[in-house]
Amino acid sequence: MESFYAIVLAAGAGTRMKSNKAKVIHEICGKPMVNWVIQAVKASDVDNIIVVTGHQEEQVRPCIVEEVEFVSQREQLGTGHAVMQVIPYIEGEKGNCLVLCGDTPLITSETIKQLIQEHTENKRAMTVLTAIFEEPKGYGRIIRDYNQNVAGIVEHRDANAEQLQIKEINTGMYCFDIEYLLDSLSKLSNQNDQKEYYLTDTVSIIRDSGGKVGATILSNVDEMMGINDRIQLSCAQKIMNRRIIERHMSNGVTFLDPDSCIIEDNVTIENDTIVYPSTILEGNTKIGQNCTIGPNSKITDTVIGNNVTIINSVTIDSKIDDKSKVGPFAYLRPGSQVGKNVKIGDFVEIKNSVVGDDTKISHLTYVGDAEIGENVNLGCGVVVVNYDGQKKQKTIVGDNSFIGCNVNLVSPVEVKANAFVAAGSTITEEVPENSLAIARSRQTIIKDWVINKGRLRGKKPEV
Repeated sequence: MESFYAIVLAAGAGTRMKSNKAKVIHEICGKPMVNWVIQAVKASDVDNIIVVTGHQEEQVRPCIVEEVEFVSQREQLGTGHAVMQVIPYIEGEKGNCLVLCGDTPLITSETIKQLIQEHTENKRAMTVLTAIFEEPKGYGRIIRDYNQNVAGIVEHRDANAEQLQIKEINTGMYCFDIEYLLDSLSKLSNQNDQKEYYLTDTVSIIRDSGGKVGATILSNVDEMMGINDRIQLSCAQKIMNRRIIERHMSNGVTFLDPDSCIIEDNVTIENDTIVYPSTILEGNTKIGQNCTIGPNSKITDTVIGNNVTIINSVTIDSKIDDKSKVGPFAYLRPGSQVGKNVKIGDFVEIKNSVVGDDTKISHLTYVGDAEIGENVNLGCGVVVVNYDGQKKQKTIVGDNSFIGCNVNLVSPVEVKANAFVAAGSTITEEVPENSLAIARSRQTIIKDWVINKGRLRGKKPEV
């Protein structure tokens, strides 16, 4: 049985990124760019993937989540040299092998499948993925023979005046017959100005050996974009982001201003949800049906039920159940669990807390490390005082309780079910069920204190 391999080249230094990070782990839509390439290969039904790492490989390898084989290129001596490092893995095999670049994240599985199909159906020894550019400056040109097979690849700096008129260029991605690839690698030379082994030289070697070399032309030139600097990274981010958003729109999600939103690849959104402008959806966020999200919201790793509204708010690693409303200007920190039909209003912060169904926390309130029951009302300015200076403590508020405005609940403390806490109270002890707690000093009036103390402001009263 013939094998099919894919070699992903991810050993380059990427100096133009001007970064302490390896180039191929810079993220596009929440995913290291090399993982986009591997994902496209996997979706093309190629499972034998070998990733060639080198520069900063201690950073690159942990970022790759798919099951792959790793090979090290200790010295970066060209693309041909990189592929040579894989020889022990494919030696003696029969079949075909893709060679792709780890810094071309926009390549799609559809294009890879087309490359494989044309390569195998035409029984080629090598197929070059090419593209047509109206302004091909800087790219290697594809030279074809009278049968329209690929006769060679000429780098821009080496091309003569006639060759510079060619608009078909090399993308740097190929499909090889393994036996022809192994034979051509054994004959590669580094006798050039750069003293490197160029994979493009395999074209002439394979032809001289009697192998057929053809080309598959890209229909969308965006897919060949290599990322070498932050400008190209930004361009690729924009293209990938648009692809993701269009996928959601095709599945029944409305984006009122798609170009203003950023949506990462792992986000799922169900139909009839509306996403308003300037919304960012990150990580493993899952959004149900008929939700309204945004504007100006950032939602990360959050599971959201159906018919939920989130306006001008931030949520991180939280859960929000059906029919709840969050915002504007709310902040759900990690570990927050919001029940059904809950109101989390303006300038409310929730952290590592459970909020029961039908509860209202309408404004200017902090809830941290707490369990808030069902049908509870937390008034304006309530603070759960969860930190004692050494560790976090827990507060529990029972079902159907009412906590008045400007109340401090000093943890650890429990307010039992159906209890009331009067406004302005500082609660340090348990409040029994069905009780009213008042923890404030009685109001005292001292008449004419202002006049007697000489504190009168403005016009003095007539005597």
